[in-house]
Amino acid sequence: MIHFDTNFLIQATLAGSPAHSRFRAWSAAGGAFGVSTVAWAEYLCGPLDATAEAMARRVFPNPEAFLPADAALAADLFNRTGRRSRSLADCMIAAVAIRCGAKLATINTQDFSPFQPFGLTLA
Repeated sequence: MIHFDTNFLIQATLAGSPAHSRFRAWSAAGGAFGVSTVAWAEYLCGPLDATAEAMARRVFPNPEAFLPADAALAADLFNRTGRRSRSLADCMIAAVAIRCGAKLATINTQDFSPFQPFGLTLA
């Protein structure tokens, strides 16, 4: 299972982008995909066109809910990784991926690499 961060999801809908190529390769290999409701909300904030949104809704018909246990883990990740400004949403996305045992696809590996010692695997 591979969960998508918002930035990867945006890039995956752009034909010819490296993220789009990786998505197509994972799809061809039978990969399973998911997205947290946190990343999904960020994605829907746009800007995005109707075609990209329709494609994303087909790939992610049921985004993974953010649960109370995810909130606790996200807070722990936030505190353990230096309480970085504007990183709470990343902590939340990482917490859902960790709970689901999913690798996380992201363009911003630098933002998510601090979570790797705490169970996050990057795709």
